[in-house]
Amino acid sequence: MVRRFTALILTAVLIALDRAAKILAIRYLKPSGSKTIIKGILDFRYVENTGAAFSFFQGKTIILIALTSVLLLAGLYALLWNKVKPGLLYTGFLLATAGGIGNFIDRITRGYVIDFIEPVFVDFAVFNLADCLITVGAFIIIAYLVYDIYRDFRKARNEKP
Repeated sequence: MVRRFTALILTAVLIALDRAAKILAIRYLKPSGSKTIIKGILDFRYVENTGAAFSFFQGKTIILIALTSVLLLAGLYALLWNKVKPGLLYTGFLLATAGGIGNFIDRITRGYVIDFIEPVFVDFAVFNLADCLITVGAFIIIAYLVYDIYRDFRKARNEKP
C-alpha cells in the first residue's frame, strides 16, 4: 500500500513539473518563438509536435493516443499492482510512465505535444521534460534487462557440469 502511494505521489510530482514547464513555455516562448539560454549550447524554442519522439508519426494523433494508452496502462499496472520490485527497474517504469502521462495529457487536450528544449550544439530534435523522463526511464529498463539476461547467462554457464 505504501509503495502504491509513493508511486502515485512521485508520478504526480513529475507530471506537475512537466505541466508547469509546458505552461511556462506557452506563456514565455510561444509569443517570441525562442530564447537563447546558453549561447551555442542551449535554446528554448516553442514547438507544437503532432508526432512522437523525434517527430515520428507526425500527424497520427489517434494512433499515438491508442498506442500510448496501452503502454501507460501497462506501466501503471506494473507500478500499482507490485509487478515490479523496488529498485532500478521500478525507477525506470516510474520515470517512463510519468513522462508518458505528461505527453499524453498534451496529446489528448491539445492534439500535439509542447516541446521547448533545443540543444543547438548538435543537430537534434526539440524535446521536453516528459521526453527526458521517458528516455531515461527506457534506458534504465533496457540496461536492467540486458544486465539481467547477462547475469542469467553467466549463472547458467557456471552451473553446467
